[in-house]
Amino acid sequence: SSNKTLVSPGGVFELGFFKPLATHVGIWGIWYKKVFQKTYAWIANRDSPLSNSIGTLKISGNNLVLIGQSNNTVWSTNITRGNARSSVIAELLPNGNFVMRYSNNRDPSGFLWQSFDFPTDTLLPDMKLGYDLKTGRNRFLTSWRSYDDPSSGIPRTNSKFEGDCPEFILMTEPFEIQRSGPWNGIEFSGIPEDEGLNYMVYNYTENSEEIAYSFHMTNQSIYSRLIVREDTLNRFTWIPPSRAWSTFWGLPKDGCDYLYFCGSYSYCDLNTSPNCNCIKGFVPKNQQRWDLRDGTDGCVRTTRLSCGGDGFLRLNNMNLPDTKTATVDRRIDVKKCEEKCLSDCNCTSFAIADVRNGGSGCVMWTG
Repeated sequence: SSNKTLVSPGGVFELGFFKPLATHVGIWGIWYKKVFQKTYAWIANRDSPLSNSIGTLKISGNNLVLIGQSNNTVWSTNITRGNARSSVIAELLPNGNFVMRYSNNRDPSGFLWQSFDFPTDTLLPDMKLGYDLKTGRNRFLTSWRSYDDPSSGIPRTNSKFEGDCPEFILMTEPFEIQRSGPWNGIEFSGIPEDEGLNYMVYNYTENSEEIAYSFHMTNQSIYSRLIVREDTLNRFTWIPPSRAWSTFWGLPKDGCDYLYFCGSYSYCDLNTSPNCNCIKGFVPKNQQRWDLRDGTDGCVRTTRLSCGGDGFLRLNNMNLPDTKTATVDRRIDVKKCEEKCLSDCNCTSFAIADVRNGGSGCVMWTG
């Protein structure tokens, strides 16, 4: 009930009821128990709060249900599986995952329900973002409405899989703000993760069962989390005995991170003035706007494209373009990739799919 909590083994996480500062309604969720600054990791009924903080969480049949003061069901796991083979229990695991399972089955594949399948605004270690292809569930983050109101806000990071090169999107619907860039074998090219860390490992899985990103902490005394807020995505870390979280990185980190800041056939460089630059062989489409530091119209060719005679200009250290219309061939190397793109008059650019071990695979853009 409202005055009781569950604490995870190891004491890192605690589950219970709380009242947001902005309201006097009842919310139940999970927070970090050891961090001095109250930090919420997951929330169940963010959009269906109790009218006050008086409520009861219980197991009813095969479901977790949240009951309000007037005995009405405010929130439920809505599982429709058959009769229980054994007693059902709910458990807060050491990693902050709140699970419901049969008492005789501790195998994660046999969980009846788990909070990790329904992230709110925070990605915890070992929690996944992306698609579960077996269930069709898309796991994404949605910000709080404000710093003291946990109800769903508008901006979210979303998993986008419209092409052969999935990437995560930060968006204020319906507008995209930031893309992660596709996974290059080591990281998402547009997210400034640090591969030199010895306490954090990044994972990307793409197979017939899932397309998902997660991270794992090899040093359990260090806490790290991804969180979406309004129109930003941040990674915070907490290292004891610190009393506060430190910002590891944040997106967008500068003007060049905003999508469409520079238009077609141009690129953004903070070291130039203006920041938008036409690719060699192109000129501003609207010179007047360009001179006023508005590069959204992009650039146009100075000479007509000769499909049989023109080649490619190498652009280093670029965040890759939108991958919705890109195609991927992971069987060929970069030389074959160039030949394949040259033989197709609709192919405008190409890149290496996997940068490890000298590079392999081919991503091609058309149109």
